[in-house]
Amino acid sequence: MNNPDQSKINSKVQILIVDDHPMTRDGIAQLINEQTDLEVCAQASTAAEALSLTAEKKPQIIVLDLTLPDRSGIELIRDLKAISTEIRILVLTMHDEEVYGERALRAGADGYLMKVEGGRKLLNAIQSVIAGEISVSTTLSSGIMRGITGRTPSKKDQVLKELSGRELEVFLLLGEGIPTRAIGVRLNVTAKTVEAHRTNIKTKLGIATASALISYAARWGNSEQLPT
Repeated sequence: MNNPDQSKINSKVQILIVDDHPMTRDGIAQLINEQTDLEVCAQASTAAEALSLTAEKKPQIIVLDLTLPDRSGIELIRDLKAISTEIRILVLTMHDEEVYGERALRAGADGYLMKVEGGRKLLNAIQSVIAGEISVSTTLSSGIMRGITGRTPSKKDQVLKELSGRELEVFLLLGEGIPTRAIGVRLNVTAKTVEAHRTNIKTKLGIATASALISYAARWGNSEQLPT
């Protein structure tokens, strides 16, 4: 005879949390585990751990941050969807949705939520994703619709489309005035790798010098200040 309590546990939606901050993971896990129909089956701090635990635990939902030490979160989304198209992925991040939202959805994410939104909105987003819906803010939804209707892409849009996930991370950090070596530490890569990304970014954006790239990246957050 089946144990009723065990049956109840097994009926809960299994969720994997991927975030490189232990306190953040624990807080999200506590919130989720307080729900009667949800359960955190595992936690990961890197993309490699996320892939391994996905194969082992077979979660139905993955809640992940985009900033990970070993791989771009955008690239991880593609890798996870390659494991199974049935996995539902909700991005929970500090990164501005105007910068990363559409890119994450195109990679295969089923929802995008910024961490500043709070616990209730996270739970609502999880339930929407479970139901097979795409969970995004009104602002992000409107931006996507403008793209579908064929409006002329802005300089900001062009940058998003040109750069890979990791290149975009490097570009944004350059815009914050962070030097090459510190970017390498932040992304857990060598300074040589960061330099290679800088070279690729300059080529893709048609920028000749390192100083011009830094200046462009610094002004990029305000598209009205970008050169025409």
